[in-house]
Amino acid sequence: MTATEWLLATQLQNPSKLVPIDVAFAVVALLVLLPAVRHRGVAWRSPVAWRGVGVRAGIAAAAAAVVLLACWLTSDVLDLFGVSLSPVTRMWCALAAAALALAGTALVQGGRWRRAMAIVLVPAAMLVPALGVNVEFAKYPTLGTVVDSDPFPAFDAHATPATTMPAVGEVRTVEIPGRRSHFDARPAVVYLPPAALVRDPRPLPVVLAFAGQPGAPSDMFTAGRMSTVLDAYAAAHHGRAPIVLSVDQLSAPGRNTMCVDSQLGDVDTYVTEDVPAWTTSHLPVTRDRAHWGMVGFSQGATCAVQFLTGHPDDFGAALAISSELQPIDQSPQHSADQAFGGSVARWEAAAPRALMAAHEPYRGHELWLTAGSSDREFSENARELGAAATRAGIRTTIASAPRSGHDWNTVQWSLRAELPRLCGALFR
Repeated sequence: MTATEWLLATQLQNPSKLVPIDVAFAVVALLVLLPAVRHRGVAWRSPVAWRGVGVRAGIAAAAAAVVLLACWLTSDVLDLFGVSLSPVTRMWCALAAAALALAGTALVQGGRWRRAMAIVLVPAAMLVPALGVNVEFAKYPTLGTVVDSDPFPAFDAHATPATTMPAVGEVRTVEIPGRRSHFDARPAVVYLPPAALVRDPRPLPVVLAFAGQPGAPSDMFTAGRMSTVLDAYAAAHHGRAPIVLSVDQLSAPGRNTMCVDSQLGDVDTYVTEDVPAWTTSHLPVTRDRAHWGMVGFSQGATCAVQFLTGHPDDFGAALAISSELQPIDQSPQHSADQAFGGSVARWEAAAPRALMAAHEPYRGHELWLTAGSSDREFSENARELGAAATRAGIRTTIASAPRSGHDWNTVQWSLRAELPRLCGALFR
C-alpha cells in the first residue's frame, strides 16, 4: 500500500484516532483562552490578565449563541434542511464558532505565543467539529470517500467470467442512459453477487437503491456499507443475492425531483422503464417483476414507497429508511410549482397514501419501514405509512434503529437488520 492509499484509507470514525484529536483541540483552545504565565510584564494572576480572559470567553460565548440561534431558525423555524438538526450537530457548530471567535480575538489582543496558538486553532476549529458531525451522520467512513465520491471501477459487460465462484461480489460504476425519459442521470453503482460473476449464471432478483437528497448513487455503498450486508447474505446462500443497482433519481446532489415526470426530469419513466430495460439486457436478472424490489433513504425512501405503491406490477417489495409522508420540496405549493404544474391537487395525488388508495388492494407486496429512535418526525412517518399500507393490503414491518437519528447510522442498522429480509422475500 502506497502512502497515498494509506492516507485515503484513514478511518474517519475511529475513536482511537478521534479522541486524541479532540483532546488536542481542547488543549489548544485552553492555551488561547487562559492567560500566559507572564505577558508584557503582567503576571497571570493579575486582574488585567483575567480581564483579557473574560473578553475572549465572552466573545466566544456570543459567537456560539449566534450560531445556535441560526441553527434553530434554519432548522426548526424555516425547515430549510427538511429535518431538524440534532443536538450533537448543534453542539459542534457552536464549538466551531466559539473556537473561531476565540482565535480571532486572540490575534487582535496579541502576544506571540497566543497568536501562534490562535493560528493553529483556526484550522482545528473547522476540522475537529467537521469530524464530530461526521461521526453523528456517518456519511464519510474514510478520507477517500471525501476526496472521491465515485470510488468504484467501471462496469465491463464483456469481462471474462470467473472459473470458480468468488467469495465476495463486485461493486462497479455503470452508465444507464435515459433512452425514453431523456433524464440526465449520473452514473449508477451496481453490486454483482458471486453467483452473477460465473459463466451462465442463473437469473437473480433485482433491488433498485436510492440515496437521499443531497446525495449520490455511490452513497449507499460508501456511507451505507451495503455491499458488506449483501456479501454476508450471499455467503449464507451459496453465492446468491439480488443484483443491486443504486440509481440516480436526482441528476444533481441537491436537486429534489420528487421522483415524478416533470419539468425537473422524467424520473418516473427513467426508473420504471429505462433502468429495467438496461438491466434486463445487460445483467443476469429475472424478468418477473414480482422479484424486483427497492431500498431508499430519506428522499430516496420516499421515492421507493412511491414506486412500490404507484407501480405495483413493477415492484414486489421495498425497504424505506426514514421516508417522508409525501414528495416534498420546502412546502406543498413550492413542490407543486416545481414538479406538478402548480397544482397542489396533483401533488397530493402523488403521495404514497393517495397512491395506495388508488391501487388497493395489493397482493403479495411487502414493505419495511425504519427510522432512527431519536428521529421523532420520521418515526411517526413510518407509523403513519405503515398503517396506511397495512390497510391497503401490503404486508408491513416497522422497526426502529436504536440510538440514532436521521443519518447514515440509521441506514447501516436498517440494512443489516432488514435488507436480508427483503432479499429473502424477493427470492420466494
